[in-house]
Amino acid sequence: MREPVIIVGAGLSGLHAASLLHSQGIECRVLESRNRVGGRVLTGMVEGGPDKGMFDLGPTWFWPDQEPVISSIVKKFGLSTFEQHTEGALLFEQSQKEAAQRHIPPAGSFAKSFRFRGGVQTLIDSISATLPPGTVELDTRVTDIHLDEEGGCTVEAATTDGRKKTMGAGAVILALPPRLIVQTINFSPALPEELIKRLMKEPTWMAGQAKVVAVYKEPFWREQGLSGQAMSWAGPLQEIHDVSPETGYGALFGFFGLPAKTRQEIGEERVRKLVLDQLIRLFGPSAEKPVSLLYKDWASDPQTAVTEDLEPLRSFPNYGPIPTWKEKILFAGTETSPEHGGHLEGALVSAERAVDEVMRQYK
Repeated sequence: MREPVIIVGAGLSGLHAASLLHSQGIECRVLESRNRVGGRVLTGMVEGGPDKGMFDLGPTWFWPDQEPVISSIVKKFGLSTFEQHTEGALLFEQSQKEAAQRHIPPAGSFAKSFRFRGGVQTLIDSISATLPPGTVELDTRVTDIHLDEEGGCTVEAATTDGRKKTMGAGAVILALPPRLIVQTINFSPALPEELIKRLMKEPTWMAGQAKVVAVYKEPFWREQGLSGQAMSWAGPLQEIHDVSPETGYGALFGFFGLPAKTRQEIGEERVRKLVLDQLIRLFGPSAEKPVSLLYKDWASDPQTAVTEDLEPLRSFPNYGPIPTWKEKILFAGTETSPEHGGHLEGALVSAERAVDEVMRQYK
């Protein structure tokens, strides 16, 4: 009997890989260092009910016209989605001393993107539900992977309560950011220098970012003819979008232009104050007192980012697949997807590629 496939990481890629393997009758175990599934998918809750009060602090959208895998999975699970709101004027802010300019984009300016009712966590939960109980082991950090001369593979892990685990593996799928693999797992024999360089070259998507969602009683900006979208050169938010539910709350979601090192130096309280000041400048006094201000700094998350990720991305990374090592160690995750790197689609596509490789070995 073959040893199970060990999947390291219970984000979207790792869970999808596990679900596909299970559907093929191949035993697998998913080891996750966090105390939750989802990885960089993180949906925060605000009082008001599961549909009205769920907001994404990680990936938020998908594009069904360009992304067939996630569209197929959404259909398979019957997940409820709705189109991203873009109607109204955009705001362009060049400095804090000048009023933002309004701009009405031509029809068809934006590719249709969709969001999940209840947040992207509904996608994670649906995939997780396909796995047998006990498949995912939370609070379990992989520390070492050993390959012997006979082709055997052993994985060692530590739990948050101090217990050690040792398990055999028929193959290992590393569904982690490449840089995190290098800096958190010991390999025996050691990874080749060229492979280490390749892994460290891949910036962790979203790792240098912080994301904020300001939740209001209603999307008041729409009454002003605004779409909720804004671009700013004054900051701290560089890009803002309307992420309101279809009814009830209004919400504005922002990507930071403020570098990770600066955010860490000035502290979260100051960052939150700067965000509110900017929202008031752009959208008026109604933005002063949100119902909630959700904030997640991914650069301060040791299960996401390493020191190298604190440097801001100057351009979109040129991601691509990482070759299997020693026929046992496979790499998945959105950073290994050439066409959809950084997107939910990339995480799913990379998982399917890794599973295809495992299936060739298990035939």
